[in-house]
Amino acid sequence: MNMFRKLLKNKARRNHYIVGILILIVTAFSFILFIQRFAYISMNKRYDGVNLVQRTKQKYEKVTQVNAKRGDVLDVNGDMIAGDSTIYNIYAIIDHKSTTISGKKNYVSDKEQAATELSKYLPLSKKQLVKYLTPKNKKQYQVEFGQAGRGLSIEIKRKISALNIPGIHFIELPSRSYPNGVFATNLVGITKADNANDQDSNISGVMGIEKYFNKMLSGHNGKRITKVDFNGNELPNSQVIEKNSADGSSIYLTINSRIQQYAEILAQTTEEKYEPKDLQILVMNAKTGAIEAATQRPTFNPTTGKGLSNSWRDTLVEDQFEPGSVMKILTLSASIDSGNYDPNELYKSGSVEVGGRTISDWNNAGWGYIPLSEAFPRSSNVGMVKLEEKMGSKTWMNYMNRFKLGKKTGISLPGEVAGGVSFEHASDQAMTSFGQSVNVNTIQMLQAFSAIANGGEMIKPQIVSKIVDSDTGKTTKQYKREVVGKPIKSSTAKQVQKAMRQVVTKNYGTGLVYNIPGVKVGVKTGTAQIASPEGGYMTGSNNYIFSVAGMIPYDDPNYIVYITMRQPQKMTESPEKILSEVFNPLVKRLVSQGQSPTNTTEAGSQYVNIPSLLDKSTKDALAKIKKLNLQSGVIGTGDKVVQQLPGSGEKVMPGQRIVLLTNGAMTMPDLSGWSKNDVLKFAEITGKKVDIKGDGYVVEQSVKSGHVINDSGKIIVTLKNK
Repeated sequence: MNMFRKLLKNKARRNHYIVGILILIVTAFSFILFIQRFAYISMNKRYDGVNLVQRTKQKYEKVTQVNAKRGDVLDVNGDMIAGDSTIYNIYAIIDHKSTTISGKKNYVSDKEQAATELSKYLPLSKKQLVKYLTPKNKKQYQVEFGQAGRGLSIEIKRKISALNIPGIHFIELPSRSYPNGVFATNLVGITKADNANDQDSNISGVMGIEKYFNKMLSGHNGKRITKVDFNGNELPNSQVIEKNSADGSSIYLTINSRIQQYAEILAQTTEEKYEPKDLQILVMNAKTGAIEAATQRPTFNPTTGKGLSNSWRDTLVEDQFEPGSVMKILTLSASIDSGNYDPNELYKSGSVEVGGRTISDWNNAGWGYIPLSEAFPRSSNVGMVKLEEKMGSKTWMNYMNRFKLGKKTGISLPGEVAGGVSFEHASDQAMTSFGQSVNVNTIQMLQAFSAIANGGEMIKPQIVSKIVDSDTGKTTKQYKREVVGKPIKSSTAKQVQKAMRQVVTKNYGTGLVYNIPGVKVGVKTGTAQIASPEGGYMTGSNNYIFSVAGMIPYDDPNYIVYITMRQPQKMTESPEKILSEVFNPLVKRLVSQGQSPTNTTEAGSQYVNIPSLLDKSTKDALAKIKKLNLQSGVIGTGDKVVQQLPGSGEKVMPGQRIVLLTNGAMTMPDLSGWSKNDVLKFAEITGKKVDIKGDGYVVEQSVKSGHVINDSGKIIVTLKNK
């Protein structure tokens, strides 16, 4: 028995020894592996594919982007056209667990009261706001208020913040301010945030000057790096490493605000009165090529975005069209310059057969046998065909190349089209002489006209005056007068200038309506057919591109004015009369630069700067509006203004309507006599759906004046022309 016990004891001791040896070996092996792994991590500073140095920096360093200030866009005198701004998106926390650091409520507890207060400043009814504040998902932490709660101005943000509603917060976002409202909008362009929901997002140009010079305007962002603790709190006296940002350069345009504002007034009046599908007004300094005014219709408001969907192009360079009879300026120039012009030669007007096609004068019958000297002032198509045939197609094409038709001007605007000339058939060659079978953009035509204005020297149109470094204030680039060719002789230019004068002085001229007493104006009128999608050209008295190109004064031009109008829908006057309502007052304004207007109507046509009427009593606001020679419209029965359209800082024409929203119940105003534009302001400020029927001015409304409209359905408004 003792022997058996002794054997068991020896066996146990041996087993313990073996287990101990195994544990020692495993421990030693594990330790060796650990040392190797630790050494590998120490040397390579990586673990499981993760860079440990970068991870540590991320945990204990805070990197903040320092945005560069976007450069300004200014007019030739340094007045602001576009500059940096801030907008705000509002949101509400509705989770009852949310509190502030001090333990106070940080959620909307009284939704009814909050909705009542917010409805004063947001275009939403109390009922709509309560619906937003009560989402179906009961666990939702916060809510937004749709489009109505986005892009709020600093004024509205301050008013809502002053209410001190628990749980109401704002996100601050970078934006762009356009203080002049509609002001060369398609040419200047707009911007959008690279990331609409990121308050540190940069903004980029998506149209016009904002797009073309985006890199220069944007500048370079910087960085700010600070040390933080485990919870992300910045450590006191921690080292700060900064990479400085570089603000964007400022772009000075050639636009003259005084002329531009007047052109906008004339364009707006023409659009409302005659409803053209397209309208362009350009003023260029004839001697330097500087474009002092440029506008188009349709256009849009860069602040509100209203109209943007119908005007997503700068038609001045991005659209091509057949110029029509203004092309005869170049045809006459080429004929004279090539030595093929005999003003006394008679020809039979009315119609001519070319390449199997009949080409007729605009009055079809013509004027019998007349001298070629009358072809230009009468705007005879047949006369121009005779000039083209006498020159020969090869010579005529050579001159069109000299005038750089079919080639981009290289103006500092994105998306310029080159246009082109159809010249394969004899009929096409003949038709180019009076502006068909040739496509141009508006800036190309201005460039070509400049040769007649400058003694044969053709000047490149310029829209930018200079570029200035925002940090140093130094001019980094100055745009100077640039001669891009000399297509004709000086003597030729003089003869064409005299022919343009005859258009307004001869009793058979097509431009008698443009004869302005005391101003030596020379013009050429144009009526271009519009190609039909089905082939051929459209028919109908208004299916044309009507135009006028003028030089002021004709014998030594300081300005070139070029106006085009496509398909006026309400042609209650002749096209020449319609265009003269723009051309004549604009020319008068140009020649009176630096003088005080003596005409009361003209003097009163300057833009009116809209003041802030928020928080003013309704009575005081109405008195202020009347003093500014503006109309008013009041929504609600309250005694204090809580919203206004247009907003403060915008510019409007005299006689326009300012719509005010007051505190208290939102009641329906009497819309009688309001224009369509006024009704759209009403819809925007109230957030109501309005169905507009007809044109002109309001004669009927489905909701009676004084009726509470917070919870009413669609409002129908009927308009009729006076």
